[in-house]
Amino acid sequence: MGHIRDRWKDPARKGKGRRWQVRYSVDGREKDGGSFDVKAVAQRRLVELESAVHRGAWVDPTDRTTVVEYARQWAAARPYRATTRRRVDAQIRTHLEGTALGSQRLVSVRPSDVQAWAGELSKSLAPSSTAAVVTVLKAIFAAAVLDRVIASSPVVRISLPRSEQPRLVPLTVAQVRELAAAVPARNRAMVIAQAGLGLRLGELLALRVHDVGFLGRSVRVEHQLAEGTRERVEPKTPRSRRTIPLPQVVADELSAHIARFPPLQDGSIFSGNNGQPYAHGYYGTVLSSAAQKLAAAEGSTFPADTTTHSLRHHYASVLLAAGESVVAVAERLGHDNATMVIRVYGHLVPGSESRTRKAVDAAWSSDSATSPTAQGRPG
Repeated sequence: MGHIRDRWKDPARKGKGRRWQVRYSVDGREKDGGSFDVKAVAQRRLVELESAVHRGAWVDPTDRTTVVEYARQWAAARPYRATTRRRVDAQIRTHLEGTALGSQRLVSVRPSDVQAWAGELSKSLAPSSTAAVVTVLKAIFAAAVLDRVIASSPVVRISLPRSEQPRLVPLTVAQVRELAAAVPARNRAMVIAQAGLGLRLGELLALRVHDVGFLGRSVRVEHQLAEGTRERVEPKTPRSRRTIPLPQVVADELSAHIARFPPLQDGSIFSGNNGQPYAHGYYGTVLSSAAQKLAAAEGSTFPADTTTHSLRHHYASVLLAAGESVVAVAERLGHDNATMVIRVYGHLVPGSESRTRKAVDAAWSSDSATSPTAQGRPG
């Protein structure tokens, strides 16, 4: 049980400092709750502290753990994939270590401290990148609340620059053909396969002969190639493991590629002259270089910022233009739900303007008999 101690009963402190000292117990250890001039104020403080302890809401105000120390502990305990772990570790190292916020005690951080940090961050990062780092910080402080290191999170109502993402303009079929013709012969089928199957880069690199059902006209995505190690690992999410219809154009291109460039012993379809699977960076560079050369040609309108992901965007746009539902497109792309498809590709759904006009006209037409315009104004 807690109590209030009269410090002036100590002859050495007679008449010195605040008289009433609050002492309370947490996990069998006595803690100092501060000293006060008025006994009633000390009594209220004791009640507050003991109530917080009983509710499980007590935090240690003397805890010396800094923001960056807790951030490292938090990140180390997360069940991240290797690529996600590298990204989060880099965000902590680059944007928290060495900053005023990172060296501050976790229990002392105020919303204004976070706002000042975010403001400085936005001076060197794009709005979307700033928001991504702030999201990580928000998760760190939310975990600290659950761990009862802090009582509440200071990452609230943080003002960030608006992130205005330009609308996606996907590659046309003609542009994909141009790109496939511009890359080395050994990479041509990769361009067509990614554009015709909507695979992520790691999924494309991991594709094996027995993943492709030429007779059943389907492709099974079971693995992806890890960036850096080139090891065959689990797909990004459970929904990423999927079966994709195999278009004839892709089947023909893969057949020709396999005949000209025999698969590796493990069945990998795409590999370099060294007999090893392609690295993410190598194939990405090949594709980007070809795109930049096409864009640099006189009179060209080819987008110079084309990447491997642009081929995935092309796939989604083709399906939507053909009338596929956003749910079906999400399944083909391996997304957990259709939300991302709507957010990224919603403007590509054909006929939306026409449907809007028809919807409004139909509603007004059905109500025309009772509308003031139809009946005329009352006399």
